[in-house]
Amino acid sequence: MRILAIDTSCDETAAAVVEGRRVLSNVIYSQILIHKKWGGVVPSLAKRAHEEKIDFVIKEATKNFRQFDAVAVTQGPGLAVALEVGIKKAKELAKEYHKKLISVNHLEGHIYSPFVQNSQGNPKLDFKFPYLALVISGGHTEFVIFKNHLDYEVIGSTLDDAAGEALDKAAKLLNLGYPGGPVLERLAKEVENVDNYGFPRPMLKSRDLNFSFSGLKTSFYYFLKKNPGGPVKELASSFQEAVLDTIIKKTEKAIRQTGINRLVVGGGVIANLRLRQLFRNLVNKSQGEVLFPSYKYLTGDNAAMIGVVASFKAERRVFVQDADKLDRIPRMVL
Repeated sequence: MRILAIDTSCDETAAAVVEGRRVLSNVIYSQILIHKKWGGVVPSLAKRAHEEKIDFVIKEATKNFRQFDAVAVTQGPGLAVALEVGIKKAKELAKEYHKKLISVNHLEGHIYSPFVQNSQGNPKLDFKFPYLALVISGGHTEFVIFKNHLDYEVIGSTLDDAAGEALDKAAKLLNLGYPGGPVLERLAKEVENVDNYGFPRPMLKSRDLNFSFSGLKTSFYYFLKKNPGGPVKELASSFQEAVLDTIIKKTEKAIRQTGINRLVVGGGVIANLRLRQLFRNLVNKSQGEVLFPSYKYLTGDNAAMIGVVASFKAERRVFVQDADKLDRIPRMVL
């Protein structure tokens, strides 16, 4: 089944055409330059940009694929006014072309992202359930047992800030601009990922698998206030190490508690090469394996991963029963 997929969950306007796990076309319009000067995503600007670009990205994605069998769209979680644009357009297309409509949870997309293939069907990965899945992004940090296709159990999540949000806020405190995560990674690499300051590793002593990064951010804020003018690269590196070390140690605990040593990791923060290496080191200790998105665009928001999830839903005839009732769910959970 050929599916046209749409994602407008935050600050990327995206459309893709997929067949099964194969991505036939993929178009993403990023709004980073629009939001950069504000230091974060401005909802009203995001909505306007989605409205201005959505017809263009769909036209580009479908220019060589006039026929499709269903329309898929991200229902949530995400920015409410942004989600609204994609859902409205998906409804219009499904009605105009008399196609089935499929709603997808954005987090499902990140969980499936390591299995997304290019148009040639690569990488050729088979599913070996169950997996311990992690979504690590600007809005989410959570553990999910990926039991089977479309079958998930959330076993831990962030109680406040997500990992990506914490990294961005630290970069903002250091006046490094937005988005801050990639800048922190680059500066940390220049000083070989030193950890001279030993910032807190939150909730490592808790028995559960939840995360909390607000206390780390607050600690960093007060440290900078008491020690202005410190070495930016070393500070960036130490903060990044605190976040990444927390993720890895919590993952080690999750592997022990679940007995699952096959990991899938998705979300924007996994673009960080330092974190990828730490995950590889971790699974080597437990004779496990870890899968990351094979292509960099799959770490961020995109419609390709949404289309792949929709393909598995289509196989199981999981369609929207009443398109008129389909609405955004900004705080949607798995």
